[in-house]
Amino acid sequence: MPVTAKFSKEFYDKLGRPVADEIVDWFNQVDAAYRTDLRELNELNFARFDAKLEQRLAEQDTKWERRIAAQDAKWEQRLAHLETRLIRWMFLFWVGNLGTTLALIGTAIALTRFWNP
Repeated sequence: MPVTAKFSKEFYDKLGRPVADEIVDWFNQVDAAYRTDLRELNELNFARFDAKLEQRLAEQDTKWERRIAAQDAKWEQRLAHLETRLIRWMFLFWVGNLGTTLALIGTAIALTRFWNP
């Protein structure tokens, strides 16, 4: 948006209309140049900010991926350990159950021989 400079009638009378208009044009050119420079500077700063933000987000993603991978490895190790313990307890249960069943069958056979001579 150009600068709208308004000078007094006395200013125009002393310098003349062409000189006053030239000063206004010069102000407008300076304003446009500053605006362009400011826009370029803002774009450069935003590009730098965006690049840094992308880099930091990538670093955070990498860090979280490493942490999640470490936690997954820990959980897999714990689950494998629990699975081993569960298999051990299942084996003991079935051995105990088989022993009890065989003892009951042996007792039943012994009792049938005892009662039926």
